[in-house]
Amino acid sequence: MIEIINFIKKLYDTDEFIALHEPKFIGNEKKYLTECIDSTYVSSVGAFVDRFEKDFAAYVGSKYAVATVNGSSALHIALLLADVKRDDEVITQALSFVATSNAISYTGASPIFLDVDMDTLGLSPDSLKSFLSLNCEIIEQKCINKNTNNIIKACVPMHTFGHPCKIDELKEICQNWHIKLVEDAAESLGSHYQDKHTGTFGSLGVFSFNGNKIITSGGGGVIVTDNKELAKRAKHLTTTAKVPHPYEYEHDEIGYNYRMPNLNAALLCAQLEQLKIFLEDKRDLAQKYKTFFTNIDDIEFIKEPKNAQSNYWLNALIFKDKSSRDNFLKISNDNIVMSRPVWKLLSELKMFKKCQKDTLKNSKYLSERVLNIPSGVRL
Repeated sequence: MIEIINFIKKLYDTDEFIALHEPKFIGNEKKYLTECIDSTYVSSVGAFVDRFEKDFAAYVGSKYAVATVNGSSALHIALLLADVKRDDEVITQALSFVATSNAISYTGASPIFLDVDMDTLGLSPDSLKSFLSLNCEIIEQKCINKNTNNIIKACVPMHTFGHPCKIDELKEICQNWHIKLVEDAAESLGSHYQDKHTGTFGSLGVFSFNGNKIITSGGGGVIVTDNKELAKRAKHLTTTAKVPHPYEYEHDEIGYNYRMPNLNAALLCAQLEQLKIFLEDKRDLAQKYKTFFTNIDDIEFIKEPKNAQSNYWLNALIFKDKSSRDNFLKISNDNIVMSRPVWKLLSELKMFKKCQKDTLKNSKYLSERVLNIPSGVRL
């Protein structure tokens, strides 16, 4: 174990605390923030918001992007745009951060938790196909859960740690079952599957810019889509559903104060300019980890899946058992090299224990054995 700790310290060339992932501000961040402050437009209207939305859409290859205050709000609005309503159901994976299932709950819908693939850590097409075949039927072009008689309105796969799931297969299954595909690409900026950027396979995709993401504005999120009407409605809903007028306050439905402030967008414009450098550094780090762990028994370094190019947002290891994983967690953190276990399965959290799920065989196995090791850019 100490051999691993020493290797990580050597990679980061320090004997001081090594965080799991920390932001790097090495470009125009201060310049753009000063410009933003001088303009006095620091809230949800400003040139940097417009610029970031345009630049981000161009980067991922979508026609439209709508910036929000965080990834959770982006996913909440995306689900509303997918017509998810109270008493509907939404399929997702149990191995995910809580924001995924929280956003589903915000709509009044219930999550259904299905298993992941071992090679991608993302929602398994086989699990999805099996669940739908056993439990659902199509009535009037709607997917009906025979156990609850509720409509399964959407499916939310998540690209775990930036590794793309088999999103093309999931998309085909969802189309066959009349289910909207909403991609949780919060962790996968810079990741591609079959040369197409994650987040752009479904009708809607969402990204996060939390402080631990590859690029950050402290918080922040974005919705991407190729549908002009969905983009227009996303901007309307995230701006308190205010009807445009020079001075009157008219709101035509329940809206949300979810628009990204111009200050945050200024940071992101600068961060986006550095993304290529960040991604190159992270791939170099991942390659060094991959080579090192080839010679370490009973520990597997998680590599990018077939047909994919991962951003390696968080590098992850699979240990032979829970005891070995937990032992490393203690040793590494005691030696000021941060590591953390993968999330507790969402299906095991008290607010989601009653939700429908499949066997979650792979998810349970991974939840006891996976941990993340330092993955920050080393510039």
